[in-house]
Amino acid sequence: MILSHARLPIPTLPQIQNTEYNNKKVNQVNQKLTNDMLDTFLASRRQGMSKHTLLFYQRCLSKAIGIELSPQGINLFLANLRCGNAKHSYFRAIRVFCNWSYKEGLVKDNPIDRVDTPIVAKKLLPSITPEQFSLLIEATDNLRDKCIVSLLFDSGLRLSEIANIAPSNIDWDSNILRVVVKGNREAKAVFTPKTATLLKTYLANNGHNHTLFGMKPRGIQDMLSKLSVKVGFPSNAHSFRRGFACNLHRKGLSTLSIMHLGRWSSLDMVQRYTKSITFDDCLELYQKVNSQS
Repeated sequence: MILSHARLPIPTLPQIQNTEYNNKKVNQVNQKLTNDMLDTFLASRRQGMSKHTLLFYQRCLSKAIGIELSPQGINLFLANLRCGNAKHSYFRAIRVFCNWSYKEGLVKDNPIDRVDTPIVAKKLLPSITPEQFSLLIEATDNLRDKCIVSLLFDSGLRLSEIANIAPSNIDWDSNILRVVVKGNREAKAVFTPKTATLLKTYLANNGHNHTLFGMKPRGIQDMLSKLSVKVGFPSNAHSFRRGFACNLHRKGLSTLSIMHLGRWSSLDMVQRYTKSITFDDCLELYQKVNSQS
């Protein structure tokens, strides 16, 4: 399984301090990745970038400290990794670092240009279907959890997005949420009238907290993990988000529409999330469209 930002262990991001490293231009091919270079790189990324992205770079690149910044050195590092599809995550982090090093004049040639992208196993990742959603709703034992499950299914919200919703972010007239997405951008998410009814009942009995559910992302994740044990299939924010994209795709929405509704930044991400759409799903839609002609 590809190692995502959310699945990486979260270390403490080191404080960026003044170091002896002074961005000197070098003309050697065998420059090695040092702690000072990593600190300077992280400092250069800090403006406008999410904490989780910075931690992703720090986690991956700290393991590569000391490697030679050459095609041979990078290939040797990747070859010695024993982490399956997660190898691609290390490659991505090194690629960004090498591009930065080349632009800064820290390496003579960009070594990543001569490193092939690691091949990853193509697996269909789980996505929540309407039938599974019904089982999850039945398995919840309180109104708060029902609201969270229903909202995730309707909106494909990320953990950070659903954890930070405030009651004031809800437009009840149009069933739209204002959320903060990656890159500190404000965006909108939609939900159904059925979910709106659940949310109104929940708010009527739980007051108006600073956040809608009063839970941190880890707390929501733990709740979903316990539900997974109950129902016997994977239940997490990613599986809901994939399900959101797949279910809309099955109903005939274009990838462009799904991209905007799901707050993705590119069509590539939508295509990645809808890979669990099968031939049978497409055949059903095909037959439905043609039966109307």
